Amino acid sequence: MREAGFGTVLTHQKDGIVRGTGAVVTLSSDKDNLVVVKEKASANLSFSKGTSTVSYPSSMMGNIALLRQTYYDAAWYKSNPDAAKKEGVNLSLKNFTDNQSLPQIFDAQDRGIDLWNVMRADRIGDEFGVQYIIKATGREYQRIKEVAATKAPLIVSLNFPQAQDVEDPNDARLVSLADMKAWELAPTNPAAIEKAGIPFCLTSADLRDPKTFLSAVRKAIEYGLTEKAAMEAITKNPATWLGVYDKVGSLDAGKLANFVITTAPVFSEKATILQNWVGGEKYAVKEDAWHSIVGTYNLVVNTPAGSQAFTLDVKTNSSASLIGKDTLTPRFSYDGKTVKIGYAPSMRARRGGGMPNMANMQAMMGGGAPPNLAALAGAATATLPANATKLSGYNNGGIWNGTGVDSLGNMLTWSATPITLTAAKTDSVKQKPIPKVGGTMYPFTAFGASDSTMPKQETVLFKNATVWTSDKEGKLDGADVLVKNGKIAKVGKNLSDAGARVIDATGKHLTAGIIDEHSHIASASTNEGGQSVTSEVRIKDNLDPDDINIYRQLSGGVTTSHILHGSANTIGGQTQLIKLRWGADDEGLMFKNWDPFIKFALGENVKRSSSTQGNTRYPDTRMGVEQVLTDAFNRAKAYDTEWK
Repeated sequence: MREAGFGTVLTHQKDGIVRGTGAVVTLSSDKDNLVVVKEKASANLSFSKGTSTVSYPSSMMGNIALLRQTYYDAAWYKSNPDAAKKEGVNLSLKNFTDNQSLPQIFDAQDRGIDLWNVMRADRIGDEFGVQYIIKATGREYQRIKEVAATKAPLIVSLNFPQAQDVEDPNDARLVSLADMKAWELAPTNPAAIEKAGIPFCLTSADLRDPKTFLSAVRKAIEYGLTEKAAMEAITKNPATWLGVYDKVGSLDAGKLANFVITTAPVFSEKATILQNWVGGEKYAVKEDAWHSIVGTYNLVVNTPAGSQAFTLDVKTNSSASLIGKDTLTPRFSYDGKTVKIGYAPSMRARRGGGMPNMANMQAMMGGGAPPNLAALAGAATATLPANATKLSGYNNGGIWNGTGVDSLGNMLTWSATPITLTAAKTDSVKQKPIPKVGGTMYPFTAFGASDSTMPKQETVLFKNATVWTSDKEGKLDGADVLVKNGKIAKVGKNLSDAGARVIDATGKHLTAGIIDEHSHIASASTNEGGQSVTSEVRIKDNLDPDDINIYRQLSGGVTTSHILHGSANTIGGQTQLIKLRWGADDEGLMFKNWDPFIKFALGENVKRSSSTQGNTRYPDTRMGVEQVLTDAFNRAKAYDTEWK
């Protein structure tokens, strides 16, 4: 983490739904008690029960129900001290209540990358008057308006998807449009969050290697994130949110001496971290790069056959020219400590230098959009020719020397002495043109609509259709239907409306939309199988507007679906009626002002015989299912009476 430039972190135990508190600590090598900046800096929550071995909860809606119940229990425990005293001290509820004064950080990503977890978490907070700081999913750009509406500050990961492997057609056909679009647009996520006015900070969490953090920030800047916002997102913002800005987060007198020294502006691709100072102590990262290496050198390679002399023209830490009998373009790299040079006679510099022109490149690739030049340049030098000479060594007081091997495997030595060195430039980072990317889709999957093609409510008059009323009028031939403000305004003949878009429906049949009374589509989880009676869980808590089944069922004429739990439980939970609005968010799916229902089940599915399904949960017979129902109703009546 220090090599990546970090000096302070918020750390917590990433396990469970309610995870206790996090501490702000510095990354110095002092004893544990000396690195603590703030002992209790946050209260941490998630949608994942982690390593817990208890059976309940086993679903997203179960996790939400348990968390809601915990808020209710904690409120009761706090407001009824005498009754709570009789029950005995509950350390979990006591500390849960005490921790409400801390910043509340909700990890919305820990149960998989589901964008809707951001909104689900925020609704729990809204219900109990808590504004969470939400660790985001990385896909907020897909529904930025909905995310902004939560008013939640975000902790944003930079774990951008890697490019899909599409070399083999058999693999390529399995790559979804959504995955390709996520690869294309994920680097725009921080910029989209900034543009939407959402407070945010950046985290190294979820990166495959923390040392890639700064390069990921640079990529986000390339795709539109401003340098100012990026800097505040890794210094001032997190320190302010955690209440430690008086100690860290800026270069002010009296604060901890935490800072980094780099060879160029920190967000520049040329920047190398030289030193990381934590609490006034220096930690060397790549100090040998303190002085610029740009310039020309006398390179002498000592081989068994004799010495060879070259002029090495170093342009950057990753590019150089080698001038001898011919001018070569070697593979060159310097990381602040180690220098590596690889060259072969076949690596002659192109006349005019640089990469082939774009027209030739497109022809080589079979046409289409030009590929990323940096990626092509890296690919071109990734593998050295078989007859290459390979050198590696170190910078010793400005003179490089080391060992190597030639194409025949002979060991050799070499040295490079400076001729002229160029002072390092300290100009600011120049913003590159933001790469052109495609738009998002609603939902973010195949067949999703764009902003311009999303269905919009309008006044429509269907003329001269065969209308099946499903009412006492029966079938009407040559009838008209006027739709206004989302409702059927009139059904009859010779209708007119000056503001309506008229559709000639001659020869067509128009009937009421199909209603599916019992469906399991459009939900992130269907069963809460941890217990037999789970009447507290709600389908509405985990609706999934991106389910392709919405699109498919619309194509079959379904307009309304009653979403129930599965039949794994005797009492499954509270159901949800939805309208199949393809492209709407989860709130937009919900049918308003409907009579609520609850799901019950009987039969083989709910008893889940141990002999066939390995069930260890009561009931295990149909007789047991009946008794569970009877017992649940009796306990509910007693519970209601006790409250009254």
